[in-house]
Amino acid sequence: MGTPETLLKVKDLTLHYKTRRGVARAVDGVSFDIRRNEALVVLGESGSGKSSLAKALMRLLPRNIAHFGGQVMLGDTDVMQFSDERFRKDVQWNRVALVMQAAMNALNPVVRVGEQVAEPLRVHRGWRKDRAMERVAETFRKVGVSTDFMQRYPFELSGGMRQRVVLAMALVTEPDLVILDEPTSALDVLTQAAIMNVLKRIKRDEGTSFMLITHDVATSSELADRVALMYAGQIVEVSDAREFFHEPAHPYSKMLMDSVPRLHQSEAPTHIPGEPPDLINPPTGCRFAERCPSRFDRCGKDPKPFRLGERRRVRCWLYEDGEGRS
Repeated sequence: MGTPETLLKVKDLTLHYKTRRGVARAVDGVSFDIRRNEALVVLGESGSGKSSLAKALMRLLPRNIAHFGGQVMLGDTDVMQFSDERFRKDVQWNRVALVMQAAMNALNPVVRVGEQVAEPLRVHRGWRKDRAMERVAETFRKVGVSTDFMQRYPFELSGGMRQRVVLAMALVTEPDLVILDEPTSALDVLTQAAIMNVLKRIKRDEGTSFMLITHDVATSSELADRVALMYAGQIVEVSDAREFFHEPAHPYSKMLMDSVPRLHQSEAPTHIPGEPPDLINPPTGCRFAERCPSRFDRCGKDPKPFRLGERRRVRCWLYEDGEGRS
């Protein structure tokens, strides 16, 4: 078998916000790639820049932008060069779709859910209503929602059903990539598991690529092929999921995994001391250094991502030689 095709390649993506206190570096030179039929999980604490990364990729930008730049290759095309109109027409919902946090807030309370799921087809594809509703019914069945629910309003659905409807809205145009921003954060454990099973089935059957943004390590492990760990606006490690969950490399990755409760373990979970840095005034050098038990003199300079394998990168001076210090 040949190497899977790269669907998305992001290089030095930057999104800074203007605030009253100064410029917040929410996404600060982020690089990664996603292959076809691959699920990349973006992990990180609250405030690390995960949701801003999703907004940057979808070009859903607020008005207080200080800087937005970098390269986003979708196939062989740098879509950052597109005008807003062309990006809206050719990329948003057609090739890349987004499932936002809080499904109820993403749905119009006075419009039946079937009509809302059909809207991307009618707006972006120009489909007639009858054809669009046929696709909606097909997509509802894929995500495990009865077609009877197409005539209901959002407030008539449970939280889990609303989340499935929002997922159907993202999938209805059959995009290459679906970005999911904390899709299970407000759901109970059983509903979370059901949603993750739907995503795994769609990935297997449809060949869809996913980018799952979350702070939940346990849930993310269900879907992940690869993991990108964000800290203070930067990606500090990108690894194969098996490597990341069993042999994390970056000190922050190791401390994060040690903080996760496990069913069979003799040691109690530990915590990560300190607080993430202020993105308006981040420290010079490694942004994790003040919380890191492995810091040394070199950490006063900003490390670049060092290569540990074909697709593994770790932003830490411990790996300057490609192997890491003991």
